[in-house]
Amino acid sequence: MAVITVKVNGKNYKKEVSDNTLLSDFLRENLSLTGTHVGCDTSQCGACVVHLNGNSVKSCTTLVADCNGSEITTIEGLGGNHKVQRAWMALDVPQCGYCQPGQIMQASALLANNKKPSDADIDSWMSGNICRCGTYPRIRAAIKAAAKMS
Repeated sequence: MAVITVKVNGKNYKKEVSDNTLLSDFLRENLSLTGTHVGCDTSQCGACVVHLNGNSVKSCTTLVADCNGSEITTIEGLGGNHKVQRAWMALDVPQCGYCQPGQIMQASALLANNKKPSDADIDSWMSGNICRCGTYPRIRAAIKAAAKMS
């Protein structure tokens, strides 16, 4: 067991956690932040992407004990009015929607690092996020639309 201090979506938490608690489980079970989805438990699909100190990480294979002192942003932390979320809605990106929180978190990290990504940049950055419904053309279009927003 370890006591960790983290800032999640702007709020500070001090919690006792097991050494093998995954970040995704901590967010969902300890903080009731269920927007972060878990699809594979093996870091393959990207449904669980969150931001850890500004970088996108797959929370299903990240130990929360390794996040001590860190700042974490989940899909809930984007607030619903982030430019990527607005573009997603405007272009009706989701189909089943299961992967979309991870897609949005990955896309927002992309735009934080690259203000005008090319198709190749988008494809490369988003390659670790799987959409079983195949909405990739709409995802790319939404990222491009969000890049144009102020």
